[in-house]
Parts: sequence; structure tokens; C-alpha cells
Amino acid sequence: MPSETPPINDSETAETPPQIGAALIADYVRNLPTKPGVYRMFGETGNVLYVGKAKNLKNRVTSYSRDYGHSNRIQRMIAETRSMEFIITATETEALLLEANLIKQLKPRYNVILRDDKSFPYILLTDHPAPQITKHRGARKRDGTYYGPFASATAVNRTLDVLQKAFLLRTCTNSVYEARSRPCLLHQIKRCSAPCVELISENDYGKLVEEANTFLSGESAQIQREFSEKMEEAAADLDFELAASYRDRIRALSYVQGTQAVNPGGVSEADVFAIHSEGGQSCVQVFFFRAGQNWGNHAFFPKHDKEETPDVILDAFIAQFYDKREPPNSILVSHMPPQADLLSDALTMRADRKVSIHAPQRGEKHDLVKAALMNAREALSRRMAETASQEKSMQQLASILGMKAPPQRIEVFDNSHIQGSNAVGAMIVAGPEGFIKNQYRKFTFKPGRLPPGDDYAMMRDVLTRRFERLIKDKDAERPDLIIIDGGKGQLSVVLDALREIGFDHEAENITIIGVAKGRRETDTGQKRIDRTMGATGEQIVMPGRSPFMLPPRDPGLFVLQRLRDESHRFAIGAHRAARKKAFGANPLDSIPGIGAKRKRALLNHFGSAKEIARAKPHDLEAVDGVSASLAQRIYDYFHGE
Repeated sequence: MPSETPPINDSETAETPPQIGAALIADYVRNLPTKPGVYRMFGETGNVLYVGKAKNLKNRVTSYSRDYGHSNRIQRMIAETRSMEFIITATETEALLLEANLIKQLKPRYNVILRDDKSFPYILLTDHPAPQITKHRGARKRDGTYYGPFASATAVNRTLDVLQKAFLLRTCTNSVYEARSRPCLLHQIKRCSAPCVELISENDYGKLVEEANTFLSGESAQIQREFSEKMEEAAADLDFELAASYRDRIRALSYVQGTQAVNPGGVSEADVFAIHSEGGQSCVQVFFFRAGQNWGNHAFFPKHDKEETPDVILDAFIAQFYDKREPPNSILVSHMPPQADLLSDALTMRADRKVSIHAPQRGEKHDLVKAALMNAREALSRRMAETASQEKSMQQLASILGMKAPPQRIEVFDNSHIQGSNAVGAMIVAGPEGFIKNQYRKFTFKPGRLPPGDDYAMMRDVLTRRFERLIKDKDAERPDLIIIDGGKGQLSVVLDALREIGFDHEAENITIIGVAKGRRETDTGQKRIDRTMGATGEQIVMPGRSPFMLPPRDPGLFVLQRLRDESHRFAIGAHRAARKKAFGANPLDSIPGIGAKRKRALLNHFGSAKEIARAKPHDLEAVDGVSASLAQRIYDYFHGE
């Protein structure tokens, strides 16, 4: 008889399919603690789908293991989940802060994301015997007193300009301050009291600083009364020049107060958040009130799922907004966040002082929120109208260039220099919703790296560096469309460079074009470059096609012109910054052992860096603080030894 065939064990002959979705989450739940923490959900390719926080990790994650009671968005998220990671925290407050930090870093698809992560400018009065007043942006690394935030750099610059007139505080850096031997132009035009050369005593300068501090702290009426009294005293003593200076300072302070728009009497320090949602999009308007004055507003358009409610969006938005910003004592909102108490505790812990969140229902504070809500509604309406127009223009551009779909990421490259000096390459990035400024890049060139003024070599170098990075980083975002500022020559150089590094743009479905100024014939029959925007269109150069132009009113032409103008603006701005830095550089700064005092002594003795370069070692030793070894080092530096 034939032997009996043993039963087949499926576990031995075939791999068990990996768990996904709710089943996978249920498997994680068995080993989770009942402590607070943060969880992350990952998709098939390892991309982060969602970051969440929980007071009780086990209970919270268990809710995802059920097949019922979820919105369509959550059901999709659960179905796409392939793995999870967890971080245990001591308190729910710490979990909330960590969640906000991770969301801003990872930008998960299913979270509400604050896309505009710009840092707002402040006014800084530094800690120094003669404090400097200046604009500051970013982390608070310098010691001093900060005032702000202001909604824009323009508002800060305007306010600083007025404060210079009113309080005569210095704006120069400490190195410039230490090196001055005579008053600068700002003193001549009565915008600085010149503490650098002791034209004002340290005590008198300190009084000016105190007055500025008092004004920026909200006591503007007190300062104006003091100035008014001093003006009248000077006029009574027939010192009309001094009286006129106080009059000008009073006018300056009045201008600052007048340009701060609505200045609420009952709100000294607060941020106002108002959200309006429509058509699956939202706008959050943030107004900044400091020292009883309105210091401007800014509109944000956070990314979120269409099913999210305004209060939930605002809850996530505020947590991310203050991730690296100092919160005020009071936060006023149009919609009360579901986790307002927890959010308040988290911000209190971060600021080391009480931070409250309110949704006022009446009075002056309610009027402020109502005004912010109106601005949010109007801004979203404009945004939606612009988006619709942008989409139409992008579709038209894609059709013209033979692309299968409208580009989702456009990179534009441009160069800027003056006869090869201070050369800078620039890349701007744009998407369906406009320019993505936090992804702009500048490319600098080391001396001797390229032939001076060679635009072709510069473009080759920039594109090579950009795409070598793309080759190394497989997860980096790739453009759909690359625009080169230039014609056939620049485009040919770029294509050659990509071939040399082994980057196949056609296989990557990347369209590359060059955009140059169009040419047209004059009445005399001569050809000349047409530098009038939109006259007959820009000349577009593409591989495998003859150069062509677009009609003057073509939507695609409008998109190209906006992109090119933005690339010009960014490239020229970077070049001017480099040129300004080079203009203010002193060769002495590059010599080890020479600080502000020795540099000042050398310049006072010889008059200029050029004369220092001509001096012999024994002449350099005659300067106080310059030893024989330092004198030889200075001589060797200027003579290439």
C-alpha cells in the first residue's frame, strides 16, 4: 500500500503574510505601557504618515486597532500603516511639545502642518556698556533685551529708523564700534550720539537706553511728556537748537504710534489667532500686540485634511507655531482648541511663566478677534482665487512644454556677478501654491574655481552640484521642470553637465528648458533684444525643438515671467549681500592675533590697510600692542610669505 501523505504545514511551506493596518496596530498594543508618550505611524516606503501624542499610549493606540468609529481619513491612515514607533515621556505636556516638534520636522501626510516656518524679526538692545539697537531674527543667541515679534522686516526697519532719530542709539556692530576713531555719518545727520568716540558720557548714553526701553515697553506717553517738558525748558532758555531736536524726537515717536494701526488700550501683550475654513482650505491670521501696540499680522495657510474642523486645526497650529518662538502672556483665539488647558500648561512650562488661552465673547478683546477673523476670511478668498488662476496657468504651461501633467515642483537657476566679482549662483523653487522660499539655495564659488565672468562655467558648476546631491540622496524631492536663465548656450552646457555625472533627466521625467529675452525686428529691420516684459514673449529653448515664443497674453508666459523675475531678484539680492560683505571686509580681520583694539591702533597709526601693507616689520612694532612676532606675521601676510 502507498504510504499516507503527511498533512501540509502552511507555516513551513509559505511565509506568513506581514500584518498591516488594524491587525498590525493591535499587535503593537499588547506591549504598550499605560504611560504618556508620542507615537508615529509609517507607510510602506518608510514615510511618516502621522505623529500623535497620548496621555495613555495603550488606550490611545488601541482605538486605531478597531475597524469601526473612524472618519474616512483615519481609515485610510490605518490601512496604509506598516509599522509604528513610540517614545515614552514623563507627562502629557512633554508629549505635546515633542509631538509639535516632530510634526514640524517630519511633516507627516495626515497631520495639520504649519508650512510657513519663518522666524519673525525682533528689536534687540544688546548687553554692552554702550548698547547697540538692531534687528534680530532667529534664535536668541545674543545677550540683551528683545522686543517683538514684528510681523515683517519692513516694520522693524521703519521702527528702528524712527528710534534712531528719537533716542540716538548706535546701530553699528561691536567690532566697528571698537575700531572707530572719529564719528561716523550717522552722528553727522543726528541719528547717533557717537558713544564710540566718547562724544557722550556713558551715564548720559545709559539714560538714552533707559528712555528707549521705557518706550518699547509701552510707556510711550511718559517719554513724550518728558520730551515735551525738556523742549519747553530749552525754548525758555533760548536754546532753540536743543528745543528743535526734542521737537523732532517727539514727532518721530508720534509717527511710530500712528503707524501701529489699532492700538488697544486694554491689551498690553497678546497674540491673536483667528481661523476661517472654506472648501477644504484654511487661513489662520496671527496679530501681534506688544507694549499696547499692534506690531503687525501675518497670514498662514496650514496643510490639513478636508475633514478637519477649525478648532482642531487651530489646536495643532498653535502648538507648532510656538515650537521655537517665545509665547506672550495671553493668547486670544477665535475657536477654543480642544486641548486648550494642556496647551496652556505646555506653553507655561516652556516660557517659565503663566500663559493663558482665551476665546473672548465680548469687549475689546472680542473686537480684536473679530477683526482678525475678518482678515482671515478675506485672505482665504484671495488665496483661493489666486490658486484657481495659478492652476489654469500651470496647465497651460504644461501643455505648451509637452508635459504629461502640470509641474508640482519647478526649479529655476540664475547667476549674478559684476565682471566676475562676487559671483553667486541661485536656485528658486515653486509649486502649485506659489514660491517655496524655505527651499531656495545660494551657490558660492571659491576664488580660482572658475574663470572670472564665465556664465557658462558658473551654470555648469551650479547644476552639477545640485544634481550630484540628488543622485546621492534618493529621497530628495525631484523637480518636474527645470528652467535655466539663458538660451541655447546655457541649455547645452547644462545638458552636457548632466550627462557627465550620469543623470538621465528624461528617465526621471524632468523637463529642462532655457528662457532668454526675445528678439524682434525694429522698424529699420535690425534685430535687437526686446527687454520689455511681455512685448512679444520670451524665447524658449528646449532639447529637440526649435526656439519659440509665446503670445504676449498667454497664461504660460505669465508664469515664466514671474519665475524668471523671482530668480533675478533672489540672485541679485545674494550678489549684493556678497558684495556688501566684501566691501566692508578688512584684510586685518584675517590675521590671527589681531582683534578690535589692535586693528584700531594700527589704523590710527598708519591711516589705512594699504599703508599697513607697505610698512616694514620695525615700523609695525612701533604700534602699541604689536610685538615683534606679530609684526612679522602681519608683514608675511601682506607679502605672501
